[in-house]
Amino acid sequence: MTEQKKLTAVLGASTNPTRYAYLAAERLHQHGHPIELVSIKKGELFGEPFQDLRQRPELEGVDTVTLYIGSDNLPEWHDYILSLRPNRIIFNPGTENVELSKAAQAQGIETVEACTLVMLGTGQF
Repeated sequence: MTEQKKLTAVLGASTNPTRYAYLAAERLHQHGHPIELVSIKKGELFGEPFQDLRQRPELEGVDTVTLYIGSDNLPEWHDYILSLRPNRIIFNPGTENVELSKAAQAQGIETVEACTLVMLGTGQF
């Protein structure tokens, strides 16, 4: 039986191939994970257009939110991130945020301080 791949929202997506958000989207795509790319910037990767973060797009069925928005800029997006009702939020290095983590855990959302790239590479995703 094959493993069902679950939707991952990449918040802070980038078209710049030197950015970790780009590399994570690329690896998720390579591993066959469906992705939603959300950013304040316009763009498209792997045939997936970016959703405008400022519009707070409604995304259905999000399993994982992986964050690429610096911790200083995260507070304005807390409510939006929680509104996605993911099963898990991955706080990549530089995105750690105690307030969001506690709020997510209070809603039964798993929080992980880790690197999406490492998790994919080691089979922990």
